[in-house]
Amino acid sequence: MEKIKIGQIGVCHEHASGKINTLKILPDVYEIVGIVDDRESTAAKFAGSDLKPYEGLKWMTEDELFAVDGLQAVCVETPNGDLVTTALRCMERGLAMHMDKPGGELHDFENFKKLLDGCKAKSVPFQMGYMFRNNPAMQFSQKIIREGGLGEIFEIQLSMSHDYGGEEYQTYLSQFSGGIMFNLGCHLIDFVVSLMGRPAAITPFLKSAPGYDDAIKNNCLTILEYPNATVTLRACSKEVGGLSNRRCKICGTKGTIEFCPLERFDGNSLTLDLRLHEDYDGYAAGNHTIGLGVKRDRYQAQLLELASIIRGEMDNPYTYEHDALVQEVVLAASGYTKWKG
Repeated sequence: MEKIKIGQIGVCHEHASGKINTLKILPDVYEIVGIVDDRESTAAKFAGSDLKPYEGLKWMTEDELFAVDGLQAVCVETPNGDLVTTALRCMERGLAMHMDKPGGELHDFENFKKLLDGCKAKSVPFQMGYMFRNNPAMQFSQKIIREGGLGEIFEIQLSMSHDYGGEEYQTYLSQFSGGIMFNLGCHLIDFVVSLMGRPAAITPFLKSAPGYDDAIKNNCLTILEYPNATVTLRACSKEVGGLSNRRCKICGTKGTIEFCPLERFDGNSLTLDLRLHEDYDGYAAGNHTIGLGVKRDRYQAQLLELASIIRGEMDNPYTYEHDALVQEVVLAASGYTKWKG
């Protein structure tokens, strides 16, 4: 098949260098036509100083990128505060998008809805950069829950903590009133909404870790309530060893799933513990440790999926309506709005 012509707007999102590195290992699928430098943006940023991943690629202005003959897609990898306005310009030109997370702060919400409505009206492929969508443990969990293998879900616990970035990262978080729940908890919310839908209630607890100013919301907990279930989401940027101890626990009336870490790229297989009250799809009642294979790249499966969507080989498994609901939940879970169940 012909390669998909793609460009990247931005190097200042925390996932920007990862996305371009993944595109570079998919030369049979994507032709990278150019990179738009956004380092002069005044939006809050924590990335963009290391340009090594972009060596050998063509730098251009946004207008020059949009003028590339045959351009089909754009990775929008600007700072969080610029994502929505940049994506709107891509939508207006009918360009397929991978837009990184999250969908902006409260003042961006109407434009985010305009973006989704425009993509839907124009049939523009739109993929949010929630990095767990193609995670094999998350996908296994979605499948067994949707098929009823765990029964009725009554408890979900998820953590998204780490200890990287030093004091620079804490200062970065201070520029979002929703703190780390806004910046990282959004990944967990995307997963939970895919399983449970619209919450009945949302209660955020946005705290500062010991020794930090109240403006630095780097120690957060949010509780999502459903008719017969509670979901706890935790994220802290000061947990020693937190990155490798991110975890998930899902409890239902017929079984429980647990896995920790949430992902790994060290050459070892990601594993998941499954405890069943009764037989399910070839798994006997009892305890199982399930190997989910070795992954070496966080974004490859998602960007291959985007290519299939652009080529019309599959529908996007995440609808525009899902993305709108996730953003609504993110804003409430991060304290920007009061939830209306």
